[in-house]
Amino acid sequence: MTPPITVIDPAMPPQAHPTWPGARWIGMLDLDRAQPHPDGDVEFVARHAQHYRHARVLVRHRLRPIAFVEVPIVDGRVRVNVSAATRPDEPEQLRAVPPMSVVVCTRDRPDQLADALESILSLDYPDYEVVVVDNAARTDATARVVGRFDAARVRRVAEPVAGLSTARNAGLRAARHEMVAFTDDDVVVDRHWLRGIARGFGRAPTVSCVSGIVPSGELRTAAQAYFDQRVSWSGSLRPRVFSMAEPPADRPLFPFQVGRFGTGANFAVRRDRVLELGGFDEALGAGTAAQGGEDLDLFFRVLTAGDALVTEPSAIVWHRHRSDTEALLAQARGYGLGLGAWLTKVALDRSHRRLAAEVIRRQFRSSLRAGVEYGAIMTSPTDFGEDVPSWVGRREVLAVLGGPRALWLGRRQRTGGVSAGHR
Repeated sequence: MTPPITVIDPAMPPQAHPTWPGARWIGMLDLDRAQPHPDGDVEFVARHAQHYRHARVLVRHRLRPIAFVEVPIVDGRVRVNVSAATRPDEPEQLRAVPPMSVVVCTRDRPDQLADALESILSLDYPDYEVVVVDNAARTDATARVVGRFDAARVRRVAEPVAGLSTARNAGLRAARHEMVAFTDDDVVVDRHWLRGIARGFGRAPTVSCVSGIVPSGELRTAAQAYFDQRVSWSGSLRPRVFSMAEPPADRPLFPFQVGRFGTGANFAVRRDRVLELGGFDEALGAGTAAQGGEDLDLFFRVLTAGDALVTEPSAIVWHRHRSDTEALLAQARGYGLGLGAWLTKVALDRSHRRLAAEVIRRQFRSSLRAGVEYGAIMTSPTDFGEDVPSWVGRREVLAVLGGPRALWLGRRQRTGGVSAGHR
């Protein structure tokens, strides 16, 4: 008997048709809900896939992601072979589901915020609140979006000083619960997101930060595909606990390879502990001259303070990358500036400078190799043709050199010396 055909929605609400021949429809297949054919295949109808020829599917069993697979779309249908998929042996029952605060920082992006809030309010989690930090708003658009939702579930906090770190600190102070999960306004969260975050906090008693995976939720343009290859936000589907007490053998430059630990679109912290560590550095992040680096800085400070950081793949947030070349170029420059500013901050701290010298002394070859690997992004992948400028990588690398000045300007901004715009 042929099992019934399942219909699966895309990971994120579609905004436009694909413009790149290699575009991918993105979705997720839950094996615990699937009814496979006798040959081990699962077939489903991909909704809103009319203009796509290929699909990228995240295969998941209960809470645990297993693998990303890429398969063709034939007449709107996708067929995935799951006979070889290995179900995780790890128990799925959570020991605890503590109450959480979800903080979303935003500035004048009402349409994207509405989609993000819709997904957050559909979470399968027993006790959580949502805090929207309305950062340096130019209009009342964010207030009107928040006003459409139940005031008992979503609160708006106004933060007049522009800057993502400033907004996140405002969210930390406003949060009512000890566990605070952060995400952005250009995402759709998986319905089990907070259960994954809770699982991460339960992996070790010293965990004060949990970072989830951030897969590409839309790949309809070449710019999005380039960025998808550029970042490693969902590069590993294996949960891990990182700490200075047990440096990982496969991360020779630990704890300086902070880009491997996640991104600001999907992480959570213990509020009181992070406030004790000084919160987010308001000289870094979007809205400052550095334009980024605040997430790298927080991950690094958590680790060097002696706490554990967990990368938890069962905490999933889908991200919509910048879809056009101009936005991609701006983002590349921002990433370079943020990295350069954070590296400058590390170099200015005596204890961190000493730690870096020790790591480089012990891992000199790995340090050289890491530099070569980062420099490799100076050449864009060839399969994008003219859709992505060949110098986008060089723009990011060269922007790193502006990091020292960006950090200086960011610190001046904190004292009222200069002003900077928000993203």
